Amino acid sequence: MIETKRLILRNIEKDDFSAIQSYTSDIENVKYMSFGPNDESKTRNFINECLEHSKKEPRIHYDFAIILKDSGMGKMIGSCGIYLDEGLYQGFLGWILHKDYWKKGYMPEVGHALLELGFDKLNLHRIYAYCNDDNYGSYRVMEKIGMRREGHFIKNQKGREKIDPPWISTFQYAILKEEWENLDKG
Repeated sequence: MIETKRLILRNIEKDDFSAIQSYTSDIENVKYMSFGPNDESKTRNFINECLEHSKKEPRIHYDFAIILKDSGMGKMIGSCGIYLDEGLYQGFLGWILHKDYWKKGYMPEVGHALLELGFDKLNLHRIYAYCNDDNYGSYRVMEKIGMRREGHFIKNQKGREKIDPPWISTFQYAILKEEWENLDKG
């Protein structure tokens, strides 16, 4: 479990189905994702994969529920994760937040916590993330947490049929451990 000022990040649980389904089944919420909208079967499969990944040693997939601290009932508002490569020196970040909680500053909190986990606890050398180049919210989060844009890949990802254009362009951001150590985290 990871705690930030306003949030708790904990392992995904079976009981998270309704919350996950609420944001992964909404086309507006998954507009810039490479998946979705999810039906109930895809959500159940995702949860089962998260549960399986949490049992593996060494653990290389960390999937977390994003929980509001002050909700009193442990309200789940999104999910996030850090996924290590086989060499255990590099990690990839991913996140999704329910649209009702966008633009409230939660994702920089989450991103910072994931970087701290990756560099300070898992001793990674490099952490990266990518997003659709139209996803201003996501790439601004990456910039706010100290990641730098490494590349703009033009039409490098196939779009989802009947949802996206045939090809999507993406930005890739990354940060090295030494950059993290020299970052003003205040």
